[in-house]
Amino acid sequence: MAFELPKLTYAYDALEPHIDARTMEIHHGKHHNGYTTNLNNAISGSDLDGQSIESILESLDMSNAAVRNNGGGFYNHRLFWNIMSPNGGGGEPSGALSEALNNAFGSFEKFKDAFAKAAATRFGSGWAWLCVNSGGSVEVCSTANQDNPLMPNVGCKGFPILGIDVWEHAYYLNYQNRRPDYIQAFFNVVDWSMVSELYEENK
Repeated sequence: MAFELPKLTYAYDALEPHIDARTMEIHHGKHHNGYTTNLNNAISGSDLDGQSIESILESLDMSNAAVRNNGGGFYNHRLFWNIMSPNGGGGEPSGALSEALNNAFGSFEKFKDAFAKAAATRFGSGWAWLCVNSGGSVEVCSTANQDNPLMPNVGCKGFPILGIDVWEHAYYLNYQNRRPDYIQAFFNVVDWSMVSELYEENK
């Protein structure tokens, strides 16, 4: 079965002023749609056809550039849309996720600093991640291009529960070269209840 572009649960303008409607329209309707179409083309007729995206990425032949780039692009963006929300965005996590962040970083604010640094210092295009490991510990890392922690040997471990896209197409219309401003704005739309759900499901 072919992968489909996920429908958003909110309107393109719902995350304003933090993420503008025109960026959302292009990012979801053009970029994510392109990754979805190209992924389907790349796996059509192969033994990957019919597998889940998680299964494809976890056992990926990293020399397969078409599946690596487009499979990563499909998965990464699907997570990105899901962990943002116009309602309940921002704030802080609670419960077990809050405790895990405190254990790993010392405080929520120190976690934000570490995550923002990983995103800001990722050279060129890529992503920053918060991942949960077996047992419930968490860590921050970053990957290049459309790589993600599910893929083998990318320098990130664990299961991604929060990700920020730092490709220029994610922010340039509104923030130009001010990537740190975009990263700080992102924290205003993070849906911590969704991130907590992912934490609980994958720890």
